[in-house]
Amino acid sequence: MDVAALADLLHETSGRHGSFEAVAPPHDWWDWYAAYMEAREGGSTPDEASAAAGRYMADVKNVVVAPSRAT
Repeated sequence: MDVAALADLLHETSGRHGSFEAVAPPHDWWDWYAAYMEAREGGSTPDEASAAAGRYMADVKNVVVAPSRAT
């Protein structure tokens, strides 16, 4: 991945993480970013990658967003 593509992905990731961060308990942003970016690199859509990152945070990092507040 070249620098421009990485910058675009980081920008997209930042925007998507904002929705999660607004409703999530305290967590390390880089964990969500890594899960999201890995999913996007694997061909997931932005919505699929957000869901995958949320599952990772819940299953691996024990950062759980209440279902009514999940994005």
